[in-house]
Amino acid sequence: MTKAPACPYLPAAMRKVFVHTFGCQMNEADSARMVELLGRHAFTATPHPEDADLILLNTCAVREKAEQKLLSALGRYREHKARRGALLAVSGCVAQEQKGKLLSRVPYLDFVFGPDNISRLPELVERAVQKERFAETGWMDSEEYVFPAADPEAARGRIGAFVTVMKGCDNVCAFCIVPHTRGREVSRPFAEVLDECAALTAVGVREVTLIGQNVNSYVGGCSFAELLRKVAALPGIARIRFTTSHPHDLSDALIETFRDEPKVMPHFHLPVQAGSDEVLRRMRRDYTVEEYLERHGRLEAARPGIAITTDFIVGFPGEGDEDFEGSLRLLERARFDNSFSFVFSPRPRTVAALRLGSAPEWTEVDRDLALARLERLQALQRRIALEKNQALVGRELEVLVEGPSEGDPARRCGRAPDNRVVHFTATEAEAPAAALVPVRVTAAFPGSLSGERTGPARLA
Repeated sequence: MTKAPACPYLPAAMRKVFVHTFGCQMNEADSARMVELLGRHAFTATPHPEDADLILLNTCAVREKAEQKLLSALGRYREHKARRGALLAVSGCVAQEQKGKLLSRVPYLDFVFGPDNISRLPELVERAVQKERFAETGWMDSEEYVFPAADPEAARGRIGAFVTVMKGCDNVCAFCIVPHTRGREVSRPFAEVLDECAALTAVGVREVTLIGQNVNSYVGGCSFAELLRKVAALPGIARIRFTTSHPHDLSDALIETFRDEPKVMPHFHLPVQAGSDEVLRRMRRDYTVEEYLERHGRLEAARPGIAITTDFIVGFPGEGDEDFEGSLRLLERARFDNSFSFVFSPRPRTVAALRLGSAPEWTEVDRDLALARLERLQALQRRIALEKNQALVGRELEVLVEGPSEGDPARRCGRAPDNRVVHFTATEAEAPAAALVPVRVTAAFPGSLSGERTGPARLA
């Protein structure tokens, strides 16, 4: 297409980018890589959209509400675009799913690009500067895909960092749009993962979280269990976490890693989605409730005290009262430390969306009923979480300090090995960021713990 003459634009050295990130840790990591990449092309990050020359919305498409939030945010940023002449762009999963439709729905949007095009972002920006409107959502061949590497300098001074080990998902669960927006599974070579982790620890990072849509199926030259052991062997690594996992890939070797490797933290997010075998079958989850609980029990046996968290979907098509009661029973039996629960929302091109209303077992659940069920499930989870936290009162935990407690500069905040948030009384000198501090728990709440420092801090 014919390009318009270059419009007046701020000098390259003065350009600023504001990124609004929706969704999961993968999106957070992608946003960080985009800012770092633009930083090598004369952009600096700003926390204020009104100061930005590029406003970038990195999106999530897992739930319908996320798309609604995107459209609402675009409306708010329209004013900044009009006043300053900023470029407005959408990336991530909604961009990949909607493609050029977003340009039609939002006429003031400048460009759209999918996750596989992150490495081309500087080029895309310059095309938009020339007044070209476009959507770049093509897939890159698995053999050619290059994982964006983190800039360790951008992580200097931070306690933890996300390290991407794979992308995509091959499971095609009935409710999930991820295979359509993130593509097929691609694993990052383990040498790249180790190099990135080593570079991050060299600038002070002490906790790494290995991320991917389904890390359990990692095959980047070794198994995921082997990758965890290789990362744990790196000097400077104090703690290792990972997310997200599918129950059918929970191998004996991975369970043994929790038993044998102290640097792998005792926290496992293992989404179950429902407590009914029939609902799980329609969801295309290839395990039964009892099979899930058997794996749950093996994790607890391998690492006593491990915190296991999960996901639930309430109101999946055809979910009856007994199906939902099964989810409550499962929650009571497993006593998850926390769960993330949502009302089902049909996502484009998924099996559940295509089959909704096509047969009695695919009948849509009344939304008010689904919301009432969600509140019951969440109330039960809050009770269980509080009971489990109360059982820790009087215990001493080793807390990795992250910084001051929000709203209370006289207290510090960090995380216990099982990922619980702990607030405790200490000065910055007594508990500096990145230090490990022994804390005795004195009070418990559904979402956090409070305590007192019992000894000196030590470097992680």
